[in-house]
Amino acid sequence: MVAWAVSDHALLKELLTDARVSKDPRRHWPAWINGEITPEWPLFTWVAVTNMFTAYGSDHRRLRKLVSTAFTARATEALRPRVEEMTADLLDGLAAVPQGQVVDLREEYCYPIPIQVICELFGVDDEDTRKELRRLVDSIFNTAAAPEEVAATFQGMHTVLSDLVALKRREPGDDMTSVLIAAREEDGTRLTEAELVDTLLLVISAGHETTVNLLDNAIHALLSHPDQLELVRTGRASWNDVIEETLRVQAPVANLPLRYAVEDIGTMGVTIRKGDAILAAYAAAGRNPALHGEDADRFDVTRVNKEHLAFGHGVHFCLGAPLARMEAAIALPALFERFPGLRLAVPASDLVPVESFISNGHRSLPAHLSGGTHGTHGTQPTG
Repeated sequence: MVAWAVSDHALLKELLTDARVSKDPRRHWPAWINGEITPEWPLFTWVAVTNMFTAYGSDHRRLRKLVSTAFTARATEALRPRVEEMTADLLDGLAAVPQGQVVDLREEYCYPIPIQVICELFGVDDEDTRKELRRLVDSIFNTAAAPEEVAATFQGMHTVLSDLVALKRREPGDDMTSVLIAAREEDGTRLTEAELVDTLLLVISAGHETTVNLLDNAIHALLSHPDQLELVRTGRASWNDVIEETLRVQAPVANLPLRYAVEDIGTMGVTIRKGDAILAAYAAAGRNPALHGEDADRFDVTRVNKEHLAFGHGVHFCLGAPLARMEAAIALPALFERFPGLRLAVPASDLVPVESFISNGHRSLPAHLSGGTHGTHGTQPTG
């Protein structure tokens, strides 16, 4: 499968708002229309869903309007006390770890907050269902998965979410699933069953993995750049600076499939032909020297211009961006305040990325919570 990878910040920003660029494969991607894309393709789930992620024009406006009811500023802010409570509980658990024992911060801290927030938003109370959702989301982002796993994950996720919808129809509650079931437009049009299930799939995928990676990458960046951490600790930079610079230099979603040219688009000396697939290369765009200078690869919390496209741009801008930022603004300072001696347990160069060209994070983030000063493991700068 061939696609145009757009890594120039200015061009990507332009194409993300261009009406000649669609996200609907059913209308604008010949490979899908001709049946060339099968469930075994590693990115099948990313293009097969029927929700606002793959909608175009009036369909997208209709779906986004319905979903946005669950992501108002008031609804997001109402979650703050719960996020603070989750964070405190996790930190208490970490504090009980025996002195000197290595802790995987991605597993024990970065993961639990976002998945718990999303599950509570959905009204998922059953612990086994929560674990299964997490396993399935991990598989969706694993673009190295075998064809059999890809197909099984697609089916498994729809089974779990369909069961959740059925439960909430019988027993509605004060949760996002129940709100979406009841949601109507002014003309009385409901979400179709496929749109409802796939919208839940979109929210759990976008709202979980991306926040995990934001926390993971921010912690890693600060521990591998102690000079930058010191700027924050001394008040010369804020935690908001940390969050935005992390989003810029290590976008949680590196590349996002797919968009399609509705008609021929001439740009930068080339022509993207009608029906061609387009890949949004968010991670590369964040490091574009044309916007951020020759040191665009450098993590610098004092950088004046931290502009990025980590949450997208235009009509498809991530509805959950304020929630992700809030979770990070609570979890990051709390961790570093609780464990001032926090340091990586391995050289930064030994950390292994997740097996995905979509998700941008680490397989694990081993660390010592306290004891000693910043050693060599915490002082090796990385890009």
